[in-house]
Amino acid sequence: MYALRIVGDIETAEDAVQEAFIKAWMAIEGGSEIGRFRGYIYQIVRNECISTLRSRKETVGLEAVPEIDEEVVDTSVRDARIWKAIDELPEKCREVFLLSKRDGLTNEEIAEELNISIKTVKNQMTKAFSRLREALATGHRPFFLPFLVLG
Repeated sequence: MYALRIVGDIETAEDAVQEAFIKAWMAIEGGSEIGRFRGYIYQIVRNECISTLRSRKETVGLEAVPEIDEEVVDTSVRDARIWKAIDELPEKCREVFLLSKRDGLTNEEIAEELNISIKTVKNQMTKAFSRLREALATGHRPFFLPFLVLG
């Protein structure tokens, strides 16, 4: 999630993370001792992302690439947990949820798009909220997610 925020597309982000882990593995195999692996790997990911942006000649905005601190790491971990929980929703439930929260469609628009009733849309959203709350609360301190508040 950290790499994705920097480079803006999932394939490039995945490549940067993969390259970072290869570099970390090579360093460890080469005998380097890494005290704080989490900070170390985030720094390599950051550097890989900056190199990618530079190779694309996208120097505008490089100063906006966040430095690595606990807040950046926590945000990336939280975002990954959210998307993992969304990915684990049942297919129809996930589709309805994403149309609503990601794409901003109303219940009526979702019902029309998927050729289902508004009541089914509401039921799927209720199921999604319930499962997401459960998945995100288990074993972790709770955090505020505006879209998880029924309104």
